[in-house]
Amino acid sequence: MPSLTGALDAGPPFWPGIAATVAAAVPDGQPVAVGRPEVGERPELGGRPVVVVAHSNAGRFVPVIVEAIGERVSGCVFVDAALPGEGVTAERFRALRGMAAADGRVPPWTSWWDEDVVAGLFGDAQTRAEVSAEQPRVPVSFFEEEVPVPEGWDERACGYLWFSPAYEDRAREAERRGWAVGHIAGGHVHQVVDPGAVARGIVAVTRGVGG
Repeated sequence: MPSLTGALDAGPPFWPGIAATVAAAVPDGQPVAVGRPEVGERPELGGRPVVVVAHSNAGRFVPVIVEAIGERVSGCVFVDAALPGEGVTAERFRALRGMAAADGRVPPWTSWWDEDVVAGLFGDAQTRAEVSAEQPRVPVSFFEEEVPVPEGWDERACGYLWFSPAYEDRAREAERRGWAVGHIAGGHVHQVVDPGAVARGIVAVTRGVGG
């Protein structure tokens, strides 16, 4: 999972830096055999095909990430994610602009919602604290940006795994497009609550789009 910490610091347009950061994290070279990676050790992907897996707002960036990585992308899986071409609603943008500080950045994501909504997302207080500590303060202009949707990005097989009711409509749209679709009932960040189940769900959807 490539780190996007600092990827928005260069200012708008933001999408080229995001796509380049993700593409740069994909190892080059020939496939290599690896055993079970130890904690902190990264398995080598070598030259094997890549499946792009995007969660939440990252779904908007999948087409430009696919274009940046190139032919090695064999498929894309959206996990409780926005679909390409989707933007922030006018109502949401007005709310975010109202939250923005003098430096033009909005507060961390978990502070956008009422406490009773956020408290149930993470499973326990320690997980919530760890996730909250890593959250960036995103420029409000990030949410104004239209991310390009290059033609042909979805010629690769695509799938959708959804958790929360808020993303059911996107899952139904994915079904309409003929994508493989899976469901695990949970909150929007269910991957930090039950990572094993989510990993298995991603693998199942990946197999559903052709392995």
